[in-house]
Amino acid sequence: MDLQHLRPSQEHDAPIYLQLYRRYREAITSGKLLPGDRVPSVRSLASELSLARGTVEMAYQMLASEGYFVARGAAGTVVSPRLGSLAEPRDATLPVPIVHASTHPHAMPSEALPFQLGLPALDAFPRKAWARLAGRCLRTLETVAMTYPDPAGYDPLRRAIAAYLGISRGIACSHEQVFVTVGYRGALELVCRTLLQAGDVGWYEDPGYLFARQFLARAGMCLEPVPVDEEGLNVRIGQQRATHARFAVVTPTHQSPMGVALSLPRRLELLDWSNHRQAWIIEDDYDSEFRYHGRPLPALKSLDRDGRVLYTGTFSKVLFPGLQLAYLVVPASQIGKFRDTVNHLPGPGSILPQAMVADFMEQGHFGRHLRRMRTLYAERRSYLVDALRQTMGERLHVQPQAGGIHVLAHLNAQQNDNVLTVAAQAKGLAIQALSNWRMRESSQGGLLMGFTNFATAEDAVVSVRRLNAALGKH
Repeated sequence: MDLQHLRPSQEHDAPIYLQLYRRYREAITSGKLLPGDRVPSVRSLASELSLARGTVEMAYQMLASEGYFVARGAAGTVVSPRLGSLAEPRDATLPVPIVHASTHPHAMPSEALPFQLGLPALDAFPRKAWARLAGRCLRTLETVAMTYPDPAGYDPLRRAIAAYLGISRGIACSHEQVFVTVGYRGALELVCRTLLQAGDVGWYEDPGYLFARQFLARAGMCLEPVPVDEEGLNVRIGQQRATHARFAVVTPTHQSPMGVALSLPRRLELLDWSNHRQAWIIEDDYDSEFRYHGRPLPALKSLDRDGRVLYTGTFSKVLFPGLQLAYLVVPASQIGKFRDTVNHLPGPGSILPQAMVADFMEQGHFGRHLRRMRTLYAERRSYLVDALRQTMGERLHVQPQAGGIHVLAHLNAQQNDNVLTVAAQAKGLAIQALSNWRMRESSQGGLLMGFTNFATAEDAVVSVRRLNAALGKH
């Protein structure tokens, strides 16, 4: 495509960045640019058209936020392959991928969509440091990587995780207690195969993490919904409804999806119940690193004196989901049972990514990355919250929270969050309905929105305006 066709006019009323945005969009709809076509970098296009880099960057950000462009790091920026190959009339609206709320997180679109949950800031990942570690690991691990890997995980990574948890989460554990798994699902599967049986009853936070609930139900577990209030899981109600439950699944540091922390009295109640009933507590500490006010809260596992807490963490939220690496910390008394189970399972896969994460942690990159992300996420959360307040006013009430990588916006009583979510998803906006994360019906609706990939305040404003237009009069 001739770049001169993109040249904005200085005599046009519209701002330069908006003219550039429109010309790219017209080139795509007319077939001059096809899905997968690479577009010039911001630097080269700015030089070719004698424009400021900031002007070109703003146009590119709008095109990316609306699903026309996909940034692929060192591979450059391309026209989104998901747009289809057929050219349409100039005034047509391009099809945008729909993300259903029930979609499994491992089957999400290849590019980040506006408001998508569960994704860290992909643009802020330290790729150069990661690439250096990759090269080093390839050179030094050649022989080791060709042997049969330990199904419990790469030993240096298990040691790095144990050291990290002792410092940052107050968990005193040996590396033998750490089992590396293929994602959080792998940790749940390991627990189910080792300690539970199909038909066992377990407490489950209501609302609670949707995809863990789906996995446990498929594994044959009988889940009893236990309500969550401002202090977290209501242990008293859990005891009333299913006192003989065999396990409880909780997110105590930052409840998913409500964002509250399990209070100390509730933590002690829960531990007392588990010890008295010889039940197991599965602690999902999925994003405790991202707390914006004060230090991260101690893990529930750090209070466990009776060996009843099974602690899980993941690298999906703190590094990137493509690693598919998580870990499970088991009580010392259960090491033998878990070791026997993993010896009959495939294990966490290739040594190479585990070795890279181990080096990333041991060389200090991990701690620096987390510190940087805490500051960045506080800023990006403010972008979204400010845009929601300015654009949607009283229509949404954003719940205050001290951390996490998503925002929960409550709705007025007469609004149906499922209806609103379907309307937004039809426009390529990956919000999710709070109702879908509940096991029991409630009149309290809400919208769950990720914010980590809003690189600028303008990104958030553009996406919120799209959301406001999509919701219309619903």
